[in-house]
Amino acid sequence: MRELIAGTRPILTFARLTIWEAARRRLLIALVLLTLGIVVVTSFGFSRLWTINQGGVPIGEVEVRLIASQLLVVIAFMFSFVLALSSVMVAAPSISGDIESGLVLSLLARPVRRFDIAMGKWLGLAVLVVCYAVGAGGLELLGVDLTTGYVPPHPIQLVLYVAGEGLVLLTLALLLSTRMAGMTGGIIALVVYLAAWIGGIVGGVGQALSADSLIYTGLATKLLIPTDVLWRGAVYAMEPASVAAAARAAGPAAAANPFWAADPPPIGLMAWAAFWVVGLFTLAWWSFRSREV
Repeated sequence: MRELIAGTRPILTFARLTIWEAARRRLLIALVLLTLGIVVVTSFGFSRLWTINQGGVPIGEVEVRLIASQLLVVIAFMFSFVLALSSVMVAAPSISGDIESGLVLSLLARPVRRFDIAMGKWLGLAVLVVCYAVGAGGLELLGVDLTTGYVPPHPIQLVLYVAGEGLVLLTLALLLSTRMAGMTGGIIALVVYLAAWIGGIVGGVGQALSADSLIYTGLATKLLIPTDVLWRGAVYAMEPASVAAAARAAGPAAAANPFWAADPPPIGLMAWAAFWVVGLFTLAWWSFRSREV
């Protein structure tokens, strides 16, 4: 037991240092302030839904909550993109920056394994990603609840899905950081993220048109990077039962809409997403271990 604790101590130390270093950056402070501003503005916007009239008659509570549910999907997409961008920005230079500055050489001169450095950085950044997803998601959901009374059917799953997107991109950016400069790796990770989202739409269009080539293209992008799988799960977690039923009634045509989800993601794809993160981190560790510094 003591050996296990002693073995994890360097990892926790690097995780703590990673969090402390990220907290010093102006990017994190700006992100927090921007998020708080967005929550305030969007909450005010939701409160104005009660002023909508149809033929001079204010809409009812059911209509307000239905509109709120669909607006929440759009806002959640914005937050997921901000989280994806932030994850890439902090992870892409995490290892490459230390290599370029020579910090890794001084660390490796001590009894520290490269696995400890890579795992510590991933763990520290993962804590930041999850904390942002929980904090931003919780505040936004609280604002929607207070102003409209709408609460998504699965709020906890919603936060977990969005956090999962950030963890996927964080792991990808960390891998690229072992071989590329921060700017290069960050751009590549963002392009891959956008390509995955577009690939999900292409696969949905393929289902609507019964086009096997498009369906297989969409499936390939889900396997290459499972961010779209997690996003569809987040959408399903936000949809009220009536909207989910309408999506099922629409049949394959609903799959082409990235803001509609008739069913939760398949268990197999969710398991693949977890395996993907573990596998890519293992690859990142191997790449860092085999690199000459």
